[in-house]
Amino acid sequence: MGQGAADRESEVRAAFARQADWCARLGSPFTSLLCRTLGDKLDRGTDLGRRVLGWPGKPDALHDSVPLRLCGGLNALVRAGHLPGLAALYPPNPPPDPDRLWPALRDAMGAAEGELLPWLDLPPQTNEVARSAVLTAGLAVVAAETGLPLSLYELGASAGLNLLLDRYDIRLGAQRRYGDPASAVKLAPDWQGGDPPEAEITIGDRRGVDMSPIDVTDAQARDRLLAYLWPDQAQRVARLEAALAIAAESPPAVAEGDAAAWLEAELGDAAEPGVVRVVLHSIAFQYFPSETQERIARHLERVGASASPEAPVAWLRYELEQLRGSPSLRLRLWPGGEDRLLAHADPHARAVEWIA
Repeated sequence: MGQGAADRESEVRAAFARQADWCARLGSPFTSLLCRTLGDKLDRGTDLGRRVLGWPGKPDALHDSVPLRLCGGLNALVRAGHLPGLAALYPPNPPPDPDRLWPALRDAMGAAEGELLPWLDLPPQTNEVARSAVLTAGLAVVAAETGLPLSLYELGASAGLNLLLDRYDIRLGAQRRYGDPASAVKLAPDWQGGDPPEAEITIGDRRGVDMSPIDVTDAQARDRLLAYLWPDQAQRVARLEAALAIAAESPPAVAEGDAAAWLEAELGDAAEPGVVRVVLHSIAFQYFPSETQERIARHLERVGASASPEAPVAWLRYELEQLRGSPSLRLRLWPGGEDRLLAHADPHARAVEWIA
């Protein structure tokens, strides 16, 4: 193995180790063990091993997410009942002995290599419904300060589940409750700080865009989305299943395309009196090309410049902050357009620190 190949393999193994650390921090000890075992033990004896360890791009979570591609494929086959030997070590069974996990993984990957290889072709795709709670807190600020109904434009919408946040039962802080109390999706993150504003959040229109939108009416697409959830986080799985069922009844409109080009076409310069046009995204902006990010910012500055109290424009961002290393919720509301920090939260919206 040449030096270049050795360097790539080392980078891939480091990506598995970092993903294992993140999974542990985010409450998924099984997926942490799975990533660590694969990163330590995977070898070049199979086409699958050679493909993973020789990955030509950047394998880490901020780029190609190679560990989660492989873990997603394994989980999909376990969920489908194709790997009973490995399934016996997966949740809800007791945590496996690490010494038993690798032989089961090796046998499973050998038996299902042809089915697993296509999972390496596409990046992992999620639609973390719990983020709707954080986004709702931001929308409450917009609604309270404008007194107007909202039109939502979501960038990186995936299946569009966070466009349906008013159809979930969301409890925030000590006293605030938003959405539908009868909903099967219940969101109540751990909360620090004061309550968000008391406000009626009325959504008049909602639409989104994604490079690979997920059709919530397609069973195979739903299964693929569920496969990327970490199998020892049963609450997240149940929540996603409930949100998919809600979405299937009235599917959100999610277009396929580049976020900047779509926004330029959908969010026109002309004011729309009587409604707040809200552009929002969650843990998505970091994956957009830099040119796309810059075009989005320029377009919002231009559209915001023509905003008025009767026709406001908002930009709500729940994204990773590089210096802090964790996500924040930020809002710009035109006229004015001041950048405001509303909250800090973790990537899965388990806990929120309200700042505003």
